[in-house]
Amino acid sequence: MKVSIIGIGTVGAAVATAVKNTGLVHEIVLFDRDAVRARAAAEDLGHAAAFSYDVKITAAANYRAIRGSDIVIIAAGANQKPGETRTDLLHKNVAVISDIIPRVMANVDAKNVKIIMVTNPLDVMVMLARRLSRLPAGRVIGTGTMLDSARLRVILSRHLGVSPQSINAYVLGEHGDSSMINWSSATIGAVALDDFCRQTRVSLPAAAKRTIEYRVRNAAYEIIRGRGATWDGIAGAAADLLRCIINDERRLLTVSVVDGSGDKSVAMSMPRVIGAAGVISSVVPKMTRDESVALRRSGKIIRKNYDTI
Repeated sequence: MKVSIIGIGTVGAAVATAVKNTGLVHEIVLFDRDAVRARAAAEDLGHAAAFSYDVKITAAANYRAIRGSDIVIIAAGANQKPGETRTDLLHKNVAVISDIIPRVMANVDAKNVKIIMVTNPLDVMVMLARRLSRLPAGRVIGTGTMLDSARLRVILSRHLGVSPQSINAYVLGEHGDSSMINWSSATIGAVALDDFCRQTRVSLPAAAKRTIEYRVRNAAYEIIRGRGATWDGIAGAAADLLRCIINDERRLLTVSVVDGSGDKSVAMSMPRVIGAAGVISSVVPKMTRDESVALRRSGKIIRKNYDTI
C-alpha cells in the first residue's frame, strides 16, 4: 500500500506520522513544493520508523514520485489563524487545490485511486476536488466531521462518566460553524442517550447540551489560540479513515462526500459506510424537525460558499 501526502506543513507532517503509525502502509511519499522541507520531514519520520514499523519514506517535489499511489491525502493550503474561520480560507485554498488536483490526477491510476481531503474549508474543497478529478463521489472523501464527532464523544464521556468508545453520537453537516449535533439518535451502548441519563441519574438538561454544542463547535478556535494550529486531532481522523479503507472495515464514519448532482449537489458529513472501495453507502439517522432544519441550513451554507468560487 502506497500513500502520498501532499503538503508537509504542520498538519501534513502530523498526518504522515499518524499514517506511519497505523503499520498498514509500506511506502509513504511526502510531497511539498519546498523540497528542503520535504526532505527534512522524510528524514525525521524515517528515523522514527526505526522504532516501530518498517516503512519506506521518501521526499518529493515532483509529482512523478506519487505514481503508483493507492491513496493520496491532500493536506496542502493555508492554515486557520487565530480569529479566522474555516470559510476565511476559501479563496486562498481554492487556488491551491485547483493547482494540485490536476497534477495529482496526471500521475495516478484514476480507476483505483482514492483521495482524502483535509484542506479547509473542507466540504467546499471536497466538491472542488471531485469536480476537478472527475472521480466517482465515493472516492473523493473529506475527513468531514470525524474530528467534530470525536470531540463530542470525548466531552460527553466526561459528563456522563463513560468511555467515549461506548458513545454513538454524531456531528453532521458542515465541518465548520454551521455543523449540528444529532442528539435525537445518540446512544450509549444500545441505550438511547436520554434513557441512559434517567437510568444512571445523570442530569443532561437543555442548557448542558447547549454548552456541549458550544464547546464542540469552538474547540478548534480554542486550540488555535493556545498553540497556533490544530494538527493531532485531524491527523488521527485521517489515519482512522485510511485504516478503514485499507482494512475494508465497513465502519460508519461521518465523512464528507458529494451527494446529488448539478446545482443541488453538496458535500457534507453524514454517517457513511467506509470500505476498500471508499464510501459504500450513506445512512440518514433519526432526527427531530429542528435537527432536520439545521442540517438543511448547513447544506445551503456549504453550497453557497461553493457557488462563490
